[in-house]
Amino acid sequence: MTTVSVTPATTGTSDDRFLRILDDPRYRVLVDLQDLISYETAVFWRQRAVKCLHLPITTNSVSSPMGLGSDSLPVCVDLFGVPTFLADSMQFMLEYGCRLSRKGSYYLMPSFRGEETDATHLNQFFHSEAEIPGGLDDVIAVADAYLRHIAAAALVQVGPALTAVAGTTRHIEDLLARPSARLTFDDAVSELGGKPAYFTDNGSWRTITRAGERELIARFGPAVWLTHFDHLSVPFYQAYDETGQKALNADLLLGPGEVIGCGQRHVTGAETLDALRRHEVPSADYDWYVRMKAEHPMATSGFGMGIERVLMWLLQHDDIRDMQILERYNGRLTTP
Repeated sequence: MTTVSVTPATTGTSDDRFLRILDDPRYRVLVDLQDLISYETAVFWRQRAVKCLHLPITTNSVSSPMGLGSDSLPVCVDLFGVPTFLADSMQFMLEYGCRLSRKGSYYLMPSFRGEETDATHLNQFFHSEAEIPGGLDDVIAVADAYLRHIAAAALVQVGPALTAVAGTTRHIEDLLARPSARLTFDDAVSELGGKPAYFTDNGSWRTITRAGERELIARFGPAVWLTHFDHLSVPFYQAYDETGQKALNADLLLGPGEVIGCGQRHVTGAETLDALRRHEVPSADYDWYVRMKAEHPMATSGFGMGIERVLMWLLQHDDIRDMQILERYNGRLTTP
């Protein structure tokens, strides 16, 4: 099948983008994939009796507060005189939902971040998140199965159109043909020699760069679960391992880099308060969350998948800003 040549939507001006993409075949495929992901997400979770929650897009408890290890900026708005955050994630609400739905809860909705956009990061993006009873291994297994469910459905239902736009579906076939690799953060540092191009050392914790993620994908991919980050490098809500130094967390690396982040949560209020203290986050902002865990302790784990990053991988495209039908950027009005 002949591959269709398309012009990146990031070229030209925003004022005429909405007209230009009407003649771009990639955006018809993008609509097909958005529809597929919405439908197949509901199918996947219905099979597991995990319930969908209808949630607001506002919160007073952001899941990525400014503190040690935070790499996300919350978006604050004035809502009739009350400072309010637009949701960066509604993970805390999903933890609450687990106490109402025995098998867990999920949603598919927008998230808002304050950082600048780049080729792999949007200010406003769609987030597929879920929280289930269980530990880290449980959530890794279900998140991996969810991604593979989406990939298999895309191959069957949109395969020819994907080939026309992306030039291939080999990347999907390769993912489905082999299990995801798995290694710890310390193993990754050892494997890559701790090179500054691949890791950033913040003194008390280390983080992996986008180049490091892609090198791990090249060596172990197409999909790699990277687990047990330094605890202070991830948000306070991730539980510790038995050493108290490593987080019970994991990122799935695929295509452009991280596409899924997941982790095990603290069970009790006391554990959560300790984590808030260690991460230098004011506990008063999370009083309700601590009280929930104190009065209704529950072992849960959850994950979040960035929809546009998965779309980048499916379409074999290198700029996430082209994965929007209606673009949105902080501090800028766009048409329509």
